[in-house]
Amino acid sequence: MESRHLFTFLVVVEAGSFTRAAQKLDYAQSSITAQIQTLEGELGQPLFDRIGKKISLTDAGRRLLPYAQEISKMHSMAEEALRFQSGIGGSLKIGAPESLAAFRLPGIIREFRGSFPQVEMILKPGYCWELQEMIRSGELDLAFLLQPEREDRDLHIETLVHEEMALVAPVNHRLAHRSKTQPSDLKEETILHTETGCSYRLLFEQHLNAHGVYPDPKLEFWSIEAIKQCVMAGLGISFLPLVTVQKELAEGTMARLNWDDESQRVATQVAYHRKKWKSPALDAFMETVRQHAVGWQGQGVHG
Repeated sequence: MESRHLFTFLVVVEAGSFTRAAQKLDYAQSSITAQIQTLEGELGQPLFDRIGKKISLTDAGRRLLPYAQEISKMHSMAEEALRFQSGIGGSLKIGAPESLAAFRLPGIIREFRGSFPQVEMILKPGYCWELQEMIRSGELDLAFLLQPEREDRDLHIETLVHEEMALVAPVNHRLAHRSKTQPSDLKEETILHTETGCSYRLLFEQHLNAHGVYPDPKLEFWSIEAIKQCVMAGLGISFLPLVTVQKELAEGTMARLNWDDESQRVATQVAYHRKKWKSPALDAFMETVRQHAVGWQGQGVHG
């Protein structure tokens, strides 16, 4: 059984047809058919049901699939280990929510790229729950998360720093000079939210709801930068990680309300699959991350 036949099998499954698989691999369709037929002959069972132009996996094909995926993964790992045995190379697929991608990762990536320019880096955005599923499926090598601390059976999750949150408002807001802002003070306020699925938005809403506060109207935005601009324009208030608004607060273009964020705190974490082989590139990247995390202490975060 040749590994290239198993790889072709995987491409056919992913593409959903022999024709699309041939286009993806730049093979003649007859070559794809021949390889699958050879594999079926070796196994003594058909792998695909062919009904008209549609194909679907047979029971034998479904049983072969996880083994083919594992063999393909091991083949790639072996190639990478041998290709870069004299230096660090390969690729890293990294996921992060927008707030971390914009305010925590740039320095890490700049330093890592300066030390290891031969490593290809692919950054994918997403919500924390999405990123964790992408790690489980193998779509990501690791992900940065911004969420409450928790254990996970499948993932190694390492806390880097506990983030302080900030309830921010326009500088002339009626609550800007209050000694304490209570949930009841927000009943008539317009809340500018990040999108549904954001971990700290959920914590903030749960805190307000627990005190019988259900703000309306509320506006939902696709980016933190858009939220900040709207806060400064006087459209409402927002609950954001302090690191994302430090510049505006220092410049005096935004006010921070005196708010107890104890029950809504989140941590910046990095996660990867417990069973994942840690390549030299991944090890080097993690070391860079940890070095930067030490510098985050005391910069608007709780130790």
